[in-house]
Amino acid sequence: MTSKAYRLTRPCTLCPFRSDIRPYLTKSRVQEIERSLDRAEFPCLLEKLERPSQMMRICERIGMYDRRKLDMDAPVFESFEDMIDAQPSRGRR
Repeated sequence: MTSKAYRLTRPCTLCPFRSDIRPYLTKSRVQEIERSLDRAEFPCLLEKLERPSQMMRICERIGMYDRRKLDMDAPVFESFEDMIDAQPSRGRR
């Protein structure tokens, strides 16, 4: 992830964590993302889950990231369970 991503305050247009767009990942991909959170950098989701990554904490300490600027009312899933439930079943797109 580049430092540009830490300047975003809202989810990207096609962010897979958005709850207001048609889900497009497989359930297994969502589970894979969840398992990789220790090395992932998805500030909008991780802050909502209160699980900031180590890189997010480092960037905040050196002034590259300010979690207070995130739009926490942006439409992102409340949990991975909600995100998994929203994904299409195989063969349904």
